[in-house]
Amino acid sequence: MTSKQVVSVILGGGAGSRLFPLTATRSKPAVPIAGKYRLVDIPISNCINSGINRMFVLTQYNSASLNKHIKNAYQFSGFSNGFVDILAAEQTPDSPGWYQGTADAVRQSFKHINKHDFDYVLILSGDQLYQMDLAAMIDNHKAAGAEITIATIPVTAREATEFGLLKTNEQNTITSFIEKPATDLLPDWISDTGAEMQVAGRNYLASMGIYIFNKKLLFDLLGEEKKDATDFGKEIIPDAISKYKVISYQYGGYWTDIGNIYSFFEANLALTLDIPPFNLFDSNQMVYTRARMLPPAKITGTTITQTLVSEGCIIHAKMLHNCVIGIRSRIGAGSVLDSCYIMGSDFYESIDEIAKNYNIGIPKVGIGDNCELKNVIADKDCRIGNNVKIIGGIHLTDGDFELLTIKEGIVVIKKGAVVPDGYML
Repeated sequence: MTSKQVVSVILGGGAGSRLFPLTATRSKPAVPIAGKYRLVDIPISNCINSGINRMFVLTQYNSASLNKHIKNAYQFSGFSNGFVDILAAEQTPDSPGWYQGTADAVRQSFKHINKHDFDYVLILSGDQLYQMDLAAMIDNHKAAGAEITIATIPVTAREATEFGLLKTNEQNTITSFIEKPATDLLPDWISDTGAEMQVAGRNYLASMGIYIFNKKLLFDLLGEEKKDATDFGKEIIPDAISKYKVISYQYGGYWTDIGNIYSFFEANLALTLDIPPFNLFDSNQMVYTRARMLPPAKITGTTITQTLVSEGCIIHAKMLHNCVIGIRSRIGAGSVLDSCYIMGSDFYESIDEIAKNYNIGIPKVGIGDNCELKNVIADKDCRIGNNVKIIGGIHLTDGDFELLTIKEGIVVIKKGAVVPDGYML
């Protein structure tokens, strides 16, 4: 594979309602992960690490922060043909509506993508966490003489109903496909996923939403042949299986779709494990992001276990356990945090600003003194006062409130929320 053969299209996703309130003011790919990155950094980094340096990011909902991040993070050399271009949904005489689905988003972007020379289109999602050699997938596509390749991953019966499932023959050609089957249909969709996967109970081949299309075929499919189709998984792929050579490329590594608050929370806290499923410390699989000129973290009198601490933090907490602490976080003396993702802040307050706000009863940005937080996500720029106690868990009822949202026992403190001294939940 050469970089000139491929362009990558990264889908920015829809409104992201299942990740609310993290998506109240930003798109899903712009949601911060691991304390210092954004979700969109994952597919972009996978492309760069695979030698693919021409990328289009298709955006629509709440795209301002995503656009700003990409503009500040990805500047290729003037001697390179690489780029990360943002294609925002636009109303034109030919396309008066917004993107209606994944396929429609690519269709409406044709006029921009087609200005470049390429043979294959790699379509990726902007809200998945994984590390994958995409060049190997493209080489396999070429060697097999495929017209479409779908990246697949073995999943368990519990997960299978949430995905598009497929069956293959001995040549890995896909013979059938079903979108999110009912539980009673699962016995018909068991696949030979290999001995290691079968031992783990991962007997079903699920689509990862990662596709390679031959250029001409994609343009034909989204042109006259399927001009009314709006979605790859529901319409384009099922129909193409009987007409074209569509193959499976099975991936056996870690992959998770950040579809809801629980999966987002679980994926972030998993990064704190001794051997995390997603390795941020692999120099061959770098995760790229915006370079910030921040000072080292400063930590005083804190017991820290199984925790990631980002740069620019000022921490006086009593204890941090199983936490991800984002950039510029401030945590006061005596505070105890267990199983929390603190996203941090976009700015530092000056001493004068802190004093002025204190005099009018506004806590400083960050977490105050003697707080106790558990099973909490604190979005950017929160002001959490002193002696605040928020304990998430299944004892809490789901709901959306002024300062926070509760989903599956996880308490999400909203971006910029001001939580007063002594608040209890």
